[in-house]
Amino acid sequence: MLTSLFAAISGMNANGTSLSVIGDNIANMNTVGFKGSRISFGDVLSGIVGGSLQVGRGVFISETSPVFTQGSFETTASALDLAIDGDGFFIVSEDGTRHYTRAGQFSLNKDGNIVNPDGLALQGYLADASGNITGTIGNLQITSRQSPANITSSSDIAVNLKASAAVPSAAFTLDGNGDTVDNDPANYNSSTTISVYDSQGGAHQVTLYFIKTGDNAWDVHYVHQDPADSSLLVDAGTQSLTFNTGGALINDNSGTAINFNFGASVTTPQTIEFNYGTGTGETPVGDGFDGTTQFASDFTVMNISQNGYSSGSLKNMAISEEGIITGAFTNGQTRGIGQIAPARFVAPASLTKLGRNLYAESFDSGIPIVGKAGTSGLGRILSNNLELSNVDLAEEFVKMISAQRGFQANSRVITTTDELMQELVNLKR
Repeated sequence: MLTSLFAAISGMNANGTSLSVIGDNIANMNTVGFKGSRISFGDVLSGIVGGSLQVGRGVFISETSPVFTQGSFETTASALDLAIDGDGFFIVSEDGTRHYTRAGQFSLNKDGNIVNPDGLALQGYLADASGNITGTIGNLQITSRQSPANITSSSDIAVNLKASAAVPSAAFTLDGNGDTVDNDPANYNSSTTISVYDSQGGAHQVTLYFIKTGDNAWDVHYVHQDPADSSLLVDAGTQSLTFNTGGALINDNSGTAINFNFGASVTTPQTIEFNYGTGTGETPVGDGFDGTTQFASDFTVMNISQNGYSSGSLKNMAISEEGIITGAFTNGQTRGIGQIAPARFVAPASLTKLGRNLYAESFDSGIPIVGKAGTSGLGRILSNNLELSNVDLAEEFVKMISAQRGFQANSRVITTTDELMQELVNLKR
């Protein structure tokens, strides 16, 4: 009879612990990324009574483990609010020690690192200076990123040169004495201006002067300010264009080296190749109409582009489902900043809970499988989303009722056993 007391006590303890687990789940129903836990009971090894009867001795808690089912997603306004749609975990670093979490509430700290509310840095694949994602994992850093300047090395020009234009009677000169801006070229047919960039991202205005030299033949002069004296102009070089009788470009001599001197502090000379289209006499052969043409209509600028740009600072960013962080810079360029590296475990229920929505690797969980989002079952990254707690409040209330009734029933066993023992004591009266 005494065994019923101890069996009932074990039942009260087990159901009391169950209520603690349920209470923890309910308390964290609004915790981002929280995974509810469940408790498993096991019966105590039975004793032998009367040689053959096996009487149980109560219950014990065999396991308390988290349930890693997917939680619902909430849309937010912050691009650094992240959720994993799948089985992966975010990797965060605390003084070099890696922890794992499903909670994706990230922000930027004063050093530009992406961190969680406790200041742990989000880990991912770093990008090199060109924006290419490398295989090195480290702290993902945002605000210190800069887009370096790119020197102009080529330019595409598409204009129409007026076929009926007359050949200027005088040779092309910058002015009467060749050194001032006062009589900015008078002996040319048409002109347009393009901005080019030096090796430090400095912008320079280059004026293209088109001079007809004969039937279906033109020269282009490239003029810019003298870096030593802004009141003076410099003619950097001349390029010849030839057309056929149908107005199609035959050859633009795009291989002609046009060398610019923008100062001693930058790359000098700076060679820029000006491409006016694919001519019928070039290799590979073109139709002569994909760029500059010579028709009877007035001079028209259809397209001017070049491959240089100034330096720029980060102004915005976006995170793809593959976890690639792409920065948009003030110079109009975009490039990769890094890529979030999620991890997954073969036995996530065996991870060690650290609190603060963090988990640690354990022997039973196995080693983490780290890779790129969307591969190896790691799930996809959802920006502007947060994963909510997976706690089902209705289910927890049902479990609470069950645990409460279990506790009450076990306490009643103790009361009943006490009454029976009292009867035994009363027998000697």
